[in-house]
Amino acid sequence: CCKEFKMFIAALSFAYFAKALSGSYLKSTITQLERRFDIPSYLIGIIDGSFELGNLLVIAFVSYFGAKLHRPKIIAVGCVLMSFGTFLIAMPHFLIGRYKIETSVRSLLNSTNNFHPCPETSPEPTDRASLQPSRGKVQLCCERGSSVSMWIYIFLGNVLRGIGETPVQPLGISYIDDYAQTGNAAFYIGCVQTFSVVGPVFGYLLGSLCAKIYVDFEHVDMETLTITPDDARWVGAWWLGYLITGIVTLTSAVPFWFLPKSLPVPVDKHDFSCSPEQTRFITDSPNLEHKFRQEEPPNLQQMVQDFVPTLKSLFGNPVYIIYLCVSILQFNSLIGMVTYKPKYIEQHYGQSASTANFLMGVINIPAVALGMFSGGLVMKKYKLGVMGAAKFAFGTSLLGFVLSLFFLAMGCENSKVAGITVSYSGVEGLSYQEPSLFSDCNSGCLCSRREWDPVCGENGITYVSPCLAGCVSSTGSGRNTVFDSCRCVALVNGQPGNLTAALGRCPGRDSCDRIFPYFMALSVLSSFIISLGGTPGFMVLVRCMKPELKSLAIGIYTLATRTLAGIPAPIYFGAIIDTTCLKWSYNICDGRGACRIYNTSAYSRILYLGLTLGLRTLSFFLCISGFAFLKRHIRREEKSPLSDGSTELESSRKEEGVFALREQCLPASDARRDRETCL
Repeated sequence: CCKEFKMFIAALSFAYFAKALSGSYLKSTITQLERRFDIPSYLIGIIDGSFELGNLLVIAFVSYFGAKLHRPKIIAVGCVLMSFGTFLIAMPHFLIGRYKIETSVRSLLNSTNNFHPCPETSPEPTDRASLQPSRGKVQLCCERGSSVSMWIYIFLGNVLRGIGETPVQPLGISYIDDYAQTGNAAFYIGCVQTFSVVGPVFGYLLGSLCAKIYVDFEHVDMETLTITPDDARWVGAWWLGYLITGIVTLTSAVPFWFLPKSLPVPVDKHDFSCSPEQTRFITDSPNLEHKFRQEEPPNLQQMVQDFVPTLKSLFGNPVYIIYLCVSILQFNSLIGMVTYKPKYIEQHYGQSASTANFLMGVINIPAVALGMFSGGLVMKKYKLGVMGAAKFAFGTSLLGFVLSLFFLAMGCENSKVAGITVSYSGVEGLSYQEPSLFSDCNSGCLCSRREWDPVCGENGITYVSPCLAGCVSSTGSGRNTVFDSCRCVALVNGQPGNLTAALGRCPGRDSCDRIFPYFMALSVLSSFIISLGGTPGFMVLVRCMKPELKSLAIGIYTLATRTLAGIPAPIYFGAIIDTTCLKWSYNICDGRGACRIYNTSAYSRILYLGLTLGLRTLSFFLCISGFAFLKRHIRREEKSPLSDGSTELESSRKEEGVFALREQCLPASDARRDRETCL
């Protein structure tokens, strides 16, 4: 019994690790997917929410009917489906052509050292549309080999991942709670959930590694590339990580095939006067009288008939309803924040995608894992009841919220980009409009306002392209190319001359670099404090439910949070973030692609942080009414008198003990025949 139970704990922990590994890796590739498939953030939100859509399709039925069947094998099937979905996500890389960097000079830089980005004899500036081939040719090119619609494969793969992940949490947690000793259940659940936070550590580290590797590294000579991982057009080997996580997830399914459907009754749940051979097995059934009848197969018709009354009983619990509402608001805030946090670090603090993922995996996520584990230890050591666990979870969440308010004071100003955030004369506070990309200094150039090929001038200002910088000549090749006689660079200094510009955006701002370590330190501290209440908060849900409603309650809870938080949060967070974009790319079908630069002030202070903190504020108001209902629920459970003078809680425990005693004291062959004799 002990050996099999420990094997289940280990297998479930590995399954939690595998699903968290693939889920966090997907979030770490958000920037790469945006650039590779030329899609905006709200479409990435739809892809991210498709995982929850897969859960929505089957979770209610899996949680209810799965609890009556062979739970370990159902979890194994789910792990196999998750692995297939992960492999499907990587498939577009093998179906589409190589990634083409958006640039006007790349092909020419490798062939000559005398490329003239802005010849002085150019005609008047003309939009790129006039230089495009005929609409029929563009449409034909769009229909052939376009990567625009390839994100559908990622969407479907993530849906399949969501379907496969469905049975892991509700069936796994209920299995532990059924067969663990009463005092150790919270500790075991805390250990398992800790692995769900350890998984993202490796997921983000894998994302950091793959982000450094060029997407087509197996076909491209890296020396010929003119961009670096810090460039907004860089795409890492996003597909490689999905192959790795798919193999890990497939491996996690193996142990569950060898585990039994049921385990012996824990030591603290049977009479010590009985021999081990007389100990019966628990099966999860809403009918307490049949709880210990291992011999009876599940009656599907009876389960269907009991489903609606069971659902009514569950939603008639006001504590459960308040808990659901609070969790939905908290998860909206959490999912929106976590989904776009690496992108926030990239855009706001000027870090590369690889650096952002590395910091998330090495610094931030371990703090969350430590908090989850510590919360389980606190629950076990101090033997917190339902009310104590609720107060502890609320207190840690409120303290973490107060610390998060300091993020609003850690903002950075926009980087200086001529024609977007500053004027060509260096004046800040420019309201971006496409015509402002042109100035007198580049009026003689045939430039396109749609391209993004940034260069950094000697004056510390970034220009959208060497043409828009007014450069008339170049020297060097590849990444070492330097553009000379840039008239717009000279305009800021107020003196003509042979001023130069180099490929790539200008380095980050010094003030922002000084603030960033404090931001990460505060992020680690607040994440640790908030996660301390994770396990105690979840135990409030488990302990407030009747035993026969436990699996269904967890399933509906997961269904509600993922439907009303997991699906919409990434979408509306992404749509709001898109409103702060200052410069879009354009895909092969002449449509809007990925964003190249954001308004970081509006992104951070007004939208990203403001929306995250606002949702958490609303949840605290609901918590106040939740405590009132919880106190009333505990008093009613403890003081409700029955006809024999006992309380409802005492009667429930007594009845459960009687049926347990009947099964434990009788041999298997006489269990049904002589129940009354045993009593």
